[in-house]
Amino acid sequence: MARQTSHVIAAKDSPAAKKPAKPRDPVASGERDAAHNRAASHNYFLLEKFEAGVALRGTEVKSIREGKANLRDSYGLIKDGEAFLLNMHIGPYSHGNMANHDETRTRKLLLHREEVRKLLSKTQIKGHTLIPTRLYFRKGRVKCELAVAKGKQDWDKRETERRREADRESSAAIKANKHKNNS
Repeated sequence: MARQTSHVIAAKDSPAAKKPAKPRDPVASGERDAAHNRAASHNYFLLEKFEAGVALRGTEVKSIREGKANLRDSYGLIKDGEAFLLNMHIGPYSHGNMANHDETRTRKLLLHREEVRKLLSKTQIKGHTLIPTRLYFRKGRVKCELAVAKGKQDWDKRETERRREADRESSAAIKANKHKNNS
């Protein structure tokens, strides 16, 4: 009698294989920003951007994943060779207990010493400041995008709005003209 040379192993139906994977939260997976400071580009000229890590507590990270972070009134500060983020609001964690975090505490920014020195020299110029523009996840870590910013005057804001409106009208006219010619 001849021997069988190859074995065919049939896959067993396991209950874990049939269950579809639960889609991951877009904020937690880094596909969408956890917080965005829309007022920053309206109130400031954003000159240069830097990425910094943020030193957080466990309930703060969980609150950010839930989308409870707000950058509206926050700003950066460099003191004694370290960078800090002030007034960033992170709401309390929904399943937290008495050990929940303080909502607007000062948080340390994690930057290399050379980056801190560079930011210090740029913010010492009159009228320049550090503004956080967005908060997001990268490889499971919370990152903050900081911008060296110069404040806008009211007439600067009106000029920016006029330019944006003109661009919007011209693109609408081009789109309408293309649609008219294709028909």
